[in-house]
Amino acid sequence: MKIAGKRITVGKVVQYLILILMFVVLVGPFVWELSLSLKGPGDNVYAVPPYIIPKTPTLENYVDVFRQVPVAHYMLNSLIVACISIAGNIILSTMAGYALGRLKWKGRGLVFAIFMGTMVIPLEGVMISQFLIVKGMGLQNTLVSVALPGLVTAMNILLMTNAFKSIPMELEEAAMVDGANLWQRFFRICVPQVKGTMTVVGIFAFVGAWNDFLWPLITISDENNYTLTLGMNRLKGLFISDPRLIAAGALVSLIPIIIFFCCFQRYFFRGLEAGGLKG
Repeated sequence: MKIAGKRITVGKVVQYLILILMFVVLVGPFVWELSLSLKGPGDNVYAVPPYIIPKTPTLENYVDVFRQVPVAHYMLNSLIVACISIAGNIILSTMAGYALGRLKWKGRGLVFAIFMGTMVIPLEGVMISQFLIVKGMGLQNTLVSVALPGLVTAMNILLMTNAFKSIPMELEEAAMVDGANLWQRFFRICVPQVKGTMTVVGIFAFVGAWNDFLWPLITISDENNYTLTLGMNRLKGLFISDPRLIAAGALVSLIPIIIFFCCFQRYFFRGLEAGGLKG
């Protein structure tokens, strides 16, 4: 096949079709939510076939979200949970990754296998035990109880372990010759080499904590401690729901994630290029 003097193979056509399909699958729901949130009373949200461009566009749906839900308060709660999760994952994953990736000690392989084994256990399988532990500690219905289960994850430990393994051993050996102890090698030699991966871990922790809905729904009963995703559920009425309002609320809760990622995207891709995801 030739287009404008250029030969296009069947493989290229298949690649472009797959890319277009992936674009529709990934971006399509976001575009539909945005369209739905901008539709006014004169738009039929149940029209067949559906249409993307609103006939009576309005921002009133976003205003109604802030009228019906204390967005700022819920957003602050989510921010507190996210900050705890970010700090916990960066600190604990970095220390665990260094121990598993750089140090030699008895039982290291078994501990690493246990960590990796937890990745295949669904959240629903341990949620009851998590709730009982949190309740036994007297932390139920607090923001700490929301952040505690996600304080460190096996995936982030795996990322940091692989990142530390990619550091040449010669760097630490040279530091040992100069008399550096374990903590000095950790803070001055190894940690600066994995800052990119630490950023990736922080972004993953933020997105996971911000988007979590099921666990806060179980452990939080006081509306004053609702996170943003949980609070936005109040937009759905018992007998009737406005899909325009729900779409606007979903996009409002998405805005902080977009801002956070835009601020740290260069560090994110730099961390991926540094080999943090290499096995």
